[in-house]
Amino acid sequence: MARERTTGARRPAVALIATAAAVVALLPAAAQAAPSPPAAPATAHAPSTTVDVCGRPAPGFARCLAQVRTDVHGGTGLRGPAARHASDGELPDGLGPADLRSAYQLPADGGQDQTVAIVDAGGYPAAEADLAVYRATYGLPPCTTANGCFRQVGQNGQSTDQLPDVGWGIEIALDLDMVSAACPSCHILLVGADSALDADLAASVDTAVALGATEVSNSYGITEYHGIAAHAADYAHPGVAILASSGDSGYTVPSAPAVYPSVIAVGGTSLARSADPRGWSETAWALAGSGCSAWVDKPGWQTDENCPGRMTADVSAVADPQTGPAVYYSARGGGAGGHLAPAALDPGWTVVGGTSVASPFLAGVIGLAGNPGRYPDASYFYAHAADLNDVVGGANGPDCGGDYQCNAVPGYDGPTGMGTPRGITAF
Repeated sequence: MARERTTGARRPAVALIATAAAVVALLPAAAQAAPSPPAAPATAHAPSTTVDVCGRPAPGFARCLAQVRTDVHGGTGLRGPAARHASDGELPDGLGPADLRSAYQLPADGGQDQTVAIVDAGGYPAAEADLAVYRATYGLPPCTTANGCFRQVGQNGQSTDQLPDVGWGIEIALDLDMVSAACPSCHILLVGADSALDADLAASVDTAVALGATEVSNSYGITEYHGIAAHAADYAHPGVAILASSGDSGYTVPSAPAVYPSVIAVGGTSLARSADPRGWSETAWALAGSGCSAWVDKPGWQTDENCPGRMTADVSAVADPQTGPAVYYSARGGGAGGHLAPAALDPGWTVVGGTSVASPFLAGVIGLAGNPGRYPDASYFYAHAADLNDVVGGANGPDCGGDYQCNAVPGYDGPTGMGTPRGITAF
């Protein structure tokens, strides 16, 4: 239910959101029930070399949050140490698992008793085969149905044979690869929803938890709308880490499920090699989602002063496709509605970004840490900020007057939350 809030703190741009909320409250109930399409920030534009994997969805349907590079294609099949031919020995363009472990100081071992679930819409028959190529290329142990590491089910736990292809294939491949990069020993559960409808995706999260998932990553979002807070319970699974991408539209209206208090909202950074002791530097990615909710109450553990509602994001990891990871995708097609450019339709190795990278990767990091069951929400990260990399620099929009809501500043900020992994202590 919408409500007015009062605060003496400065509220850049939040006043606009509150005004919009008041207008929505006057609409007929039927109009309020359907979410409006995402509003892009004024100057946050994707480079011409990237395209969204998923097109603009119909009301009530989620959009996956991956962006594929159209200028990077490294051919098909194995490359790197497991290449079939010496001439293919070079690793694909983009960050590999060793790069990500180095950047975030992750241990090589852990997570053997964890099951990381990824929830996506539709089916992707090549999922297990593509995962095998990625893991063999980078020398990761096999994760297959035969050895019990990989499992793929529909939203009710059934066979995926009848699931439609809704164009989320690259998204699915990305999610599998990022969990593998973070936690090679974790089990992986892929749950394909019957559709990208919000209710189907939420039901798939329930299925993932019922089948033993210890972490669940959701690389999609629906722009929040009047009444959305009533659905927060759909993603509440205490003890299971539920993560969701914060969005790829910069500083704007937040999206669900990331905006729910029980969900860890994952923002995004640009990651580059550096001469400093860490060896890597990070700034806020220009399209990382952040926003102040007009409908969801602020949780008690979130204390930023200029947003009276739930603020996204909580934590972050690399998401910029210009500094993103390599992903292997074998099936021609790619994006929902055929919105991908012709080059992006070519199967093989490419570089992918979006907060869809960060969510499954951090789900894998939590799995790597052994998930001690401290995840009814994101509060642990706020209490252990000293164990994270505080990202300072960069912005995801010009519309908040220099405020933390769209600028990466010391301490908490919208685009990157409390920061990025520095080892697994905070996880």
